[in-house]
Amino acid sequence: MVAKIRTQNGRRRKTSFCIVDAQSVKNSDTAKNKGYDAGKKNSGIKRHIAVDTQGLPHAVHITTANVTDRDGAIEMANYAKNNLSYVQNMLVDGGYTGANFAAEIEKILGASVEVVKRNELHKFVVLPKSWVVERSFAWLEKCRRLWKNCERKINTSMQMVVLAFIALLLRRL
Repeated sequence: MVAKIRTQNGRRRKTSFCIVDAQSVKNSDTAKNKGYDAGKKNSGIKRHIAVDTQGLPHAVHITTANVTDRDGAIEMANYAKNNLSYVQNMLVDGGYTGANFAAEIEKILGASVEVVKRNELHKFVVLPKSWVVERSFAWLEKCRRLWKNCERKINTSMQMVVLAFIALLLRRL
């Protein structure tokens, strides 16, 4: 569906540039798998997504919250090699800094990693292009079932995110 929307917009079926970020989501009492994200100080899961410049999803991966953003993005790239096969450049925020992360992405996808750090801008501004992935997370938050993780299994959480994106994509067709 993403490929169809991209071609309708006059773009190639697969993206050559993607923006990656992760979102920590609190768990409800019924959730079975949970981890503790010390940075956000919550217990739950993390949603890792890679979107193009239009906010269309090209890769989605769910982990427990204790998995770092870098490790989750590497897992996501491994699982979504086919969807991300044309990616040449990946934009990430400061949480993804490190030569090891860039080397792993280069090895898996053959893509370069561009890190945008907030502290290098010396004032509060919206990070360039990173608002696109934040908007995609906001679209997911509109789904009542996704504002908090209520699913017992991580795979079910993943399928709920996929269904939410499918509903969004169907509205665009």
